[in-house]
Amino acid sequence: MVNSEIVNSIVIKNEQPQITRFPFPFKSDSYRYSNNSVSLESGQIVTITPEYFAEIGIKRHLLTTVHHRSYQSFSHSLEAQWECMEMIIDELCANYPDYFTIEKDGNHWIFVNHLLNETIAFIFGDSSSLPYEPLDFIGRHVQEDLFYISQRDGDLYMDAGQLCFPANWSIAFDAGMTFTEWHSPVPHFSDSGMAEKVKKFLMKMEAGKPWTRLNWTLTVESILDTFPETYAEWGVKKDQISPQNVGKLVHLRTEDQRLFRMPGSNGILFSIHTHLLPVCELPKNPAWLKRFYHVLLDLPEYMADYKGFSSYKAKLLAYLETEISKLQESR
Repeated sequence: MVNSEIVNSIVIKNEQPQITRFPFPFKSDSYRYSNNSVSLESGQIVTITPEYFAEIGIKRHLLTTVHHRSYQSFSHSLEAQWECMEMIIDELCANYPDYFTIEKDGNHWIFVNHLLNETIAFIFGDSSSLPYEPLDFIGRHVQEDLFYISQRDGDLYMDAGQLCFPANWSIAFDAGMTFTEWHSPVPHFSDSGMAEKVKKFLMKMEAGKPWTRLNWTLTVESILDTFPETYAEWGVKKDQISPQNVGKLVHLRTEDQRLFRMPGSNGILFSIHTHLLPVCELPKNPAWLKRFYHVLLDLPEYMADYKGFSSYKAKLLAYLETEISKLQESR
C-alpha cells in the first residue's frame, strides 16, 4: 500500500508539464558518437519523479517474473554492492527525507520507504538478512537501472547490474564482459578509437567527482522495457506507424547516465534514468522541435539503423517538417 499523502506531495512538487522536466539530449543540430560526459554538478545518483510509482511497479514486476533477464551479478561483486547500496540509501535519506529514512545502530539498519510504506530491517554486510542482493534490493526502491563496473587488470568489467529498462540490450548477455566487448555492437565506436578513449577516461575517474551524459534513441509507444529478448513483442509496433500517428506513437527516449567512482572498491557505480517524451509534445518547445529535425536530417544512416528507426525515419521527418511549417505560419 502506498502513502496517499506522499503520492500527492510528489504530484504537487512536480506539477509542471512533462516537457519542462525532460532532459533534451541535443546541444547542436548535429549528432555523432563522442565522449559527451560533463561534470555532474548535483552529485546525485538518483532522482524521484512523478513517474515513481508506475516505474517501480514495472521494475518489481519484471524482477519477479523474469529475474534472470533483469538482474545479473557475480559473487565477487557482493562487497562492492554493499558499498553502492549504502551510498544510494544515504543519498535518498539526505535528499528526500520525507520519502526515505534510515536508522543505523552499528551494523543493524532499518530502512523505511515512506512512499511505499515499507520497512526493512537488516544487518549491513550480511546478505542473508536481505531478501535480495544489495544492488538488487536498493534498485527496487529507485527508478534508475543500476550497475556496478569493476576496474581490474587494466580493464572495466560488468560485474553486477539491475536492468529493467534497456534500450535493446541484455544484461544477461553482457554480464562479465569488458567495456569494449559490451560496446562492440555500437557501429564505428570501437574501430574509430572512441571506445578506447572513453575507457581511459572512465578509468581515470576520481572519487567525489561524478560525471553525467545523455544518451538517446527512439521508441514506439511509451515502453520502457525494450529487451532484445522480447523484440517480437515491441519491435513489430514499428509497422503500425503511419503519417497520421507518427507524432503520437514515436517517443524520444533519453537516458540520463551518471557515473561515480566508489572509494572503497575502486569500481564505478553507473545509474541510468530513462525518460520518454512523445514527439507530438515537441511543438510546445519550438527550439527543440527544430533542433531535433536537423539532427535527424543530418544523422548518418548507420546510426538510424543501429538505433532502429530507419524504417520510419522519412515519416518522422515529414511530420516534423509539417509541424515546423505550422509554427512559421502562426507567426
